[in-house]
Amino acid sequence: MDCKKDKNIKDRCSCTYDGCSRKGICCDCLAYHLASKQLPGCCFPPEAEAAYDRGFKAFVKAWKL
Repeated sequence: MDCKKDKNIKDRCSCTYDGCSRKGICCDCLAYHLASKQLPGCCFPPEAEAAYDRGFKAFVKAWKL
């Protein structure tokens, strides 16, 4: 399987952390965050993603209606 890093960065990756070495490499990003009991930034709305709190509680709070 070929990585679609360029397409992911252009069309899908909403991470605003410029220093991230996994930016656009979704499989690595997801594995990294799940191992840390977190979710990647693309799971959050923009205002919550910018806070860099990737925890599950932050996810629920961000999407709570």
